[in-house]
Amino acid sequence: MNTQCNTLGKGMVAGFVATIVLSLLMIAKSIMGFMPDLNVITMLSSMAHAYMGVPQIMLIGWMLHFAIGTVVWGILFVLLIPHLPGTNTVDKGLILGTIAWLAMMIVVMPMVGAGLFGWEFGMMAPVATWMLHLSYGAVLGYVYGRLTGACRVGAKPADHVAT
Repeated sequence: MNTQCNTLGKGMVAGFVATIVLSLLMIAKSIMGFMPDLNVITMLSSMAHAYMGVPQIMLIGWMLHFAIGTVVWGILFVLLIPHLPGTNTVDKGLILGTIAWLAMMIVVMPMVGAGLFGWEFGMMAPVATWMLHLSYGAVLGYVYGRLTGACRVGAKPADHVAT
């Protein structure tokens, strides 16, 4: 693998784009009134207030949301991509999206009092959040693949991106 092409910066750009898409889907979910009690931004804001003592405002929740999606998962994708199963970057992004979802279900949900897998929000919580995370992962993988496609020796730009 050409490590010059698989830069952390490209992973963060892909993570940022994927986080924008995820955020738009979250906003659409709210506008439609689907699962109004499940508000990740409010959860992150509450956690930041409880564990770090910062003001409990939505801006903090949005900042954390974008930091996690852009920096944490964007960088982890670059580091894990050689080890993730799949034949292309979109497949690998879907796997990472599922890993991110599991982290949310096992760590974040219990920390905010929603129980393991967010069962306090009902049976749709794990399903809805998984679909959102799969969307995030697909976009992450697609954008990363496009950004790094020309880096592979002898590869056409979209050879390793699912179409």
